[in-house]
This record gives sequence, structure tokens and C-alpha cells, in this order.
Amino acid sequence: MTAGKYPPFMNANVLPAKILLKIKEAKTPDRFTQDFLKTVLGFKSGSANAFIPLAKRLGLLNTDGTPTELYKSFRNPTQSKIAMAKAIREGYSTLFNKNEYVYKLNRVELEGLVMELTGLDKTTTTLAAICGTFDALKEFADFEQKEAYVKLEKGKEIKEHEIVTTTETIENDKINLSYIINIVLPKSDDIAVFNAIFKSLKENLLRK
Repeated sequence: MTAGKYPPFMNANVLPAKILLKIKEAKTPDRFTQDFLKTVLGFKSGSANAFIPLAKRLGLLNTDGTPTELYKSFRNPTQSKIAMAKAIREGYSTLFNKNEYVYKLNRVELEGLVMELTGLDKTTTTLAAICGTFDALKEFADFEQKEAYVKLEKGKEIKEHEIVTTTETIENDKINLSYIINIVLPKSDDIAVFNAIFKSLKENLLRK
């Protein structure tokens, strides 16, 4: 495996956590550049610049440096851990393809898996950087966050964090009409909130 195909990493693997905390505080930029990293986030050392290619491989930034929807979701406190889990799964897909529970491995087990996939020697700084970066990132992620379900009429279930697509067909004489409704449910433990949403949906959009 060539260096460019190794799992993503920063040699200064204490920096990802510090930068991610600052990202949560700062306004989303039009483009995430070295100037933004230095001037707005306050990371002036050259070693911090490696965060940009790391973020691109995680799917937080597009190739031109513009923040992705995943970047924006990470800044949302209610979606942050889910977004980072998705980013890690994308950036470290080779590890997850080998072991879907790689985030549960201890450091020795993680090093063994990376060595197996990359051929790196245990004493290399690259191995330490890959594992250190992975461990730093996963502190911001929740890979097993439970999804709440809302019971609806006719026993149908909808996941709270899922975009739900509903299709209905309306027959009017010989004209068949169809429509798709995308619903993003709010994070709430109050069943009355969901009851109100679907009551309004039924009364205003699902009339025949």
C-alpha cells in the first residue's frame, strides 16, 4: 500500500480534536483555507495545515475546500456525533471493511489491524499517527446512537433521524396523481410534537 493510500492521519494527532472544537464555535466559511485555519481558528503552525486534506478524506470538505453538508451537520449539536461517525466510516472505510466494529478495538488491536492492511512496521511514526488520529476523531463520534421511533396510525414506524419518504396515489376520475413528501423530524421526546406534525400532514396534504 502506497503512502497516499494509507488511512488518513495527521502527524500532530493532538491537533484534530483542538481544531474540531474550534470548528464548532466558528461560523461556517465559504471555503476552508489555510488562512481560515490560521486567522479565524487560530492554528498558525504549519503542522495544522494537514487538517485540510484530512477533512477532505473524511468528507467534511469538498476538493475545493468548500464545507459539505456533513461539515454543517457536525456543527449541529443534535447531529454532531452522528455526523462524525459517518465521516470516520467514510475516511477509514478500509478499516471498517475489515472490521465493522473497529471503533471498539483497543490501541494494540487497532495497531494490529492497520499493520495488517498497510504493511507498516510497528515502530513507524506513520502507524502511530494513523492510530492516534483515529482515536482522536472517534471521541467526537457516536457509532451506536439509538434512533427513536414514533408510532403512527396503522402501526407504521418512522425513525427520528431518518428522512422519510411517503408516496400516495390519488385517483380522480381517470387522472392518477402521485407525490413524494420528505419529512425531517425534530429531535424530541415529546410524543405530542410528532402527533401534531402528522395530524397537520394528514389534514392538509393527504386529503383525497
